[in-house]
Amino acid sequence: MIKGSLKFGGDIMEVIVEGNSLKFFDTSTGIITTIEGLKISKGGVIKEHPDLENDPEWRKKAIERLKKHMKQFQTEENKLDYVRDEFIKFGYEPLMKQRAGHRTKKW
Repeated sequence: MIKGSLKFGGDIMEVIVEGNSLKFFDTSTGIITTIEGLKISKGGVIKEHPDLENDPEWRKKAIERLKKHMKQFQTEENKLDYVRDEFIKFGYEPLMKQRAGHRTKKW
């Protein structure tokens, strides 16, 4: 298990990677969610996958593609780094990461 913390404004989001499982924890609300629970921008999905523009099931297919893409990474750290890089694009600031209960390290 590896965990990373990202800051956006006054909110802190924790990303938890356990094998192929990916969870997001919003520290301000205490809500834990999976990929399915995230807000996904249709414009962002179309930018990455233009073929989903007129598809009524664009959200479901985009999530499936993301899950498939995440499975291609060999290590949990690579998965966490990918998520970090995606969140940075939307203004999140990486704070700390922690591996299997060890001390936290700056990202």
